[in-house]
Amino acid sequence: MEVFSNGLSRSVNYLSTMGISDFLDIIIVAYLIYKAIGFVRRTNSNNLAKGLVVFLLALWGSDIFSLTMINFLLRKTAELGLIALLILFQPELRRLLERMGSGFASGRSSSGTVMDSAISQTVQACCDMSASKTGALIIFERDVKLNSIMSTGTIVNADITSELIKNLFYNKAPLHDGAVIMRSAKIAAAGCVLPLTQSTNLSKELGMRHRAGIGLSEQSDAVVVIVSEETGSISVALDGMLKRHLTAAALESILRTELVTEEAEESKKNIILNNLKNFFKVNDNEQDKPDEKNL
Repeated sequence: MEVFSNGLSRSVNYLSTMGISDFLDIIIVAYLIYKAIGFVRRTNSNNLAKGLVVFLLALWGSDIFSLTMINFLLRKTAELGLIALLILFQPELRRLLERMGSGFASGRSSSGTVMDSAISQTVQACCDMSASKTGALIIFERDVKLNSIMSTGTIVNADITSELIKNLFYNKAPLHDGAVIMRSAKIAAAGCVLPLTQSTNLSKELGMRHRAGIGLSEQSDAVVVIVSEETGSISVALDGMLKRHLTAAALESILRTELVTEEAEESKKNIILNNLKNFFKVNDNEQDKPDEKNL
């Protein structure tokens, strides 16, 4: 009991000496750890991360038990291991940096009304293709640009309509095997080839279309809609996770949450910024006016 009270009193004394910068430091580190765990879970790096933890525990144990030779070998290995980790995680680190950089320049410029119409047309087309068991793979581009993916297909640049979507995925159409990419509420390209996921934890029921959709969602922030050719089931891949067996209402809700809500938030920010600019302009004009009492 005394040990517990001493530990508690030390904790309270430590917290009392902490400043705002210390709390900010803890929050940032906790956020980075949280993102790192999510990064490992989304990628095919679970076993590699476990091996890294075992290596660090062995290094720590050799230091505690004074195993000089083992500790020396592990430390030398760790010096080279940092470079090895950069090489092993090179694709994942590159995608992470691309996503971080894309956050400073949003690629969404369409209005909420236009996007509402695009979502409604997409949902209608997916429901019709689900009923006829027509396979489909539809990509909604967001901040991360998909120019390299679009270059593998055919540029369309057409308005989004349910009839056009169904025609593109008609099983005798020349572009039906690839993916359709939506950009700024337009059908930007069709017949595009997507990268497959490297995850080994997927269900055997999932075919190449689902694996391609998950693969792209792992490498970008795109929203991927998938219609199964075998079962007609509608799925959505987002951040490497797959939501299956969606109804029309569930699909529409996900698309509006991921595509429209963020645009609404951006428009609110723009309105606030414009109001602040106008406010400061008015104040500057009032200060520039001569005082009537002094005239």
